[in-house]
Amino acid sequence: MAQALIALPQALTMGQARQVLAGLESAIAQSAEPRIDASALVTLDSAAIAVLLQCRRIAQAAGKSLAITNPPPKLTELSRLYGVEAFLG
Repeated sequence: MAQALIALPQALTMGQARQVLAGLESAIAQSAEPRIDASALVTLDSAAIAVLLQCRRIAQAAGKSLAITNPPPKLTELSRLYGVEAFLG
């Protein structure tokens, strides 16, 4: 297992949340030090925050830390609104 940069898709809304989470869960399991790159994310809603928080729980349950890199302004804004901005770094 190696460090992996896991890219988010362009869209992460309620409609894509389950599918994206399934892919992220698999990628997190395969990486010793998972990092999620959010730079491609353009279309998002509160489901993106929920998915990323669940990813953090998955990583923690496996004894791993999870980093989120390159969050777009809207993701940062939503994380601030929900009081989880520290998670994004």
